[in-house]
Amino acid sequence: MTEAKRRLWTIVGLTAPAYLWLTLTIFLPLSAMLFFSFLVKAPFGGREIEFTLKHYDAFLTKSYLQVLTWRSLTLGFHVTAICIAVGFPAAYVLAKQVRGRWREALFLLVVLPFWSNALVRIFSWTIVLRPDGVLDRAAQFVLPGLPTFDLAHSYPAIVIGLVHSYLPYMILTCYLSLQAIDDSLIEAARSLGASGFTILRRIIVPLGLPGLATGSILIFVPVIGSFFEPRLLGGLQGIMLGTVIEDQFTAVFNWPLGAALSFILLLIVLAILAVSWPLLRGVMRAA
Repeated sequence: MTEAKRRLWTIVGLTAPAYLWLTLTIFLPLSAMLFFSFLVKAPFGGREIEFTLKHYDAFLTKSYLQVLTWRSLTLGFHVTAICIAVGFPAAYVLAKQVRGRWREALFLLVVLPFWSNALVRIFSWTIVLRPDGVLDRAAQFVLPGLPTFDLAHSYPAIVIGLVHSYLPYMILTCYLSLQAIDDSLIEAARSLGASGFTILRRIIVPLGLPGLATGSILIFVPVIGSFFEPRLLGGLQGIMLGTVIEDQFTAVFNWPLGAALSFILLLIVLAILAVSWPLLRGVMRAA
């Protein structure tokens, strides 16, 4: 066997398990859901298989579905923007400002949300944000006589819960990019008289953009399809496209409509990524 063939078989042997796993866990389920989205009814209980486009047409004709889609996208942008505003400075402090045990302690605080069940975290926020909850009592203790602090069943409560859940992704991805920046670049800029803002604008942010872009994608994509955080924290304000999709599968048992709405949301995400791809490619090349 030649060296080229041996290398080819080595690559196939090493990558085949990963591609097989992706096929079984992602592509096959997606193919099944795509098939379901064109059916009149779910083919259970001996029902005949009939194909239709009415579920996709429903998205175009029912305005409330378009409104909910926009609400979901807006939620994704808000959560991602807040995670960027909080996560990037936190990652910079971790990467360049602290060392030793202090960094380990801060890392522990960052990954702490991953040590608890997501459902437990969301229920905890309902206790904190409700009237006469932890936050309300703390505010009353510091400043007695304040109006009742009530964020339960509101849009801000949804944002708070989602930011708490997804902020570690932004911090960790940005940390990896910022940690790779050579400290000598920053020292050279300072020796040439660059201000802190100039160093941030010309060195830190441009070289940290790959982590920022990766973190934004990791946050935005799951947030726009989230359903149990809006349902538990938002009440009537938490009706999003994700909650409607969940209802189609669990309550209404209209799997074809749920599958169609899922693929429409997937197409919207892919369209956003396609539009952003030139910018993302430029960021990756610059890095």
